[in-house]
Amino acid sequence: MVDLADSKVEQDEKGSTAIAPERRIKLRHIVPSLVTVFALCAGLTSLRMSIEGNISAALYLIMLAVFLDAADGKIARYLDTTSPFGAELDTLADFFNFGIAPGLLIYNAFYHASEYQNLGWLSCLVLAICCALRLARFNVGLSEPHKAGQRDYFVGVPAPALASLALMPVFLSLVGWTDIGVHSHIIAIYEIGIALLAISTIPTFSIKHASVSRSLLPMIAVGCAILVICLMVYPWHTFIFANLLYLVTLPLPYLRERKERLG
Repeated sequence: MVDLADSKVEQDEKGSTAIAPERRIKLRHIVPSLVTVFALCAGLTSLRMSIEGNISAALYLIMLAVFLDAADGKIARYLDTTSPFGAELDTLADFFNFGIAPGLLIYNAFYHASEYQNLGWLSCLVLAICCALRLARFNVGLSEPHKAGQRDYFVGVPAPALASLALMPVFLSLVGWTDIGVHSHIIAIYEIGIALLAISTIPTFSIKHASVSRSLLPMIAVGCAILVICLMVYPWHTFIFANLLYLVTLPLPYLRERKERLG
């Protein structure tokens, strides 16, 4: 028996009731959402690893979530399957993967048995809240057509970059600075400062809007190959270098915008 409450009912010219055929979607429409779900699973498993004390595995899973977060949007645009549902799911996954999981990893690594537990927990709360506010502001900006495409940069540090910067103390501990946990209060201040960058209004670099000369493509390809090799051989050193490079170049979009505004 067909449940009419769950089926679309139509009425023909004679007044008889007919059940409309079930609406079907192509499998390619769910591929981006599946990638987002995999990213969320990586974040959840990262949380489990950090609770169990497996810091390296927790970091790898968060970095995997960063990669999947970049991939799902590209896949959705390539397959022409962007949707409000996918955007909302992506936002929820980003909040957990880049706001909650990194904060709890830092807390478990440095504050679980520290005298600065309360300060460490405060920094984790600030990180998660600022990540949520950053994502909410980003979504609101997307829903305003008159602002869409107006800028070629982000406003504030994006969520994936926020997670990578926030994990900097953990990267340093894995490359040999084993007693970095002694400076728990400094780590907390650093985390709060990085979190505030996410909700700031400073322009930050957006790779999706970047453009380069076609003649530079071979050099970029070689650079990407070197980057992949470095990530495989020296992952934590590479992330430290990338974070430092990002922080050093942080003022450049602001200076560029100011120059354009004054010029």
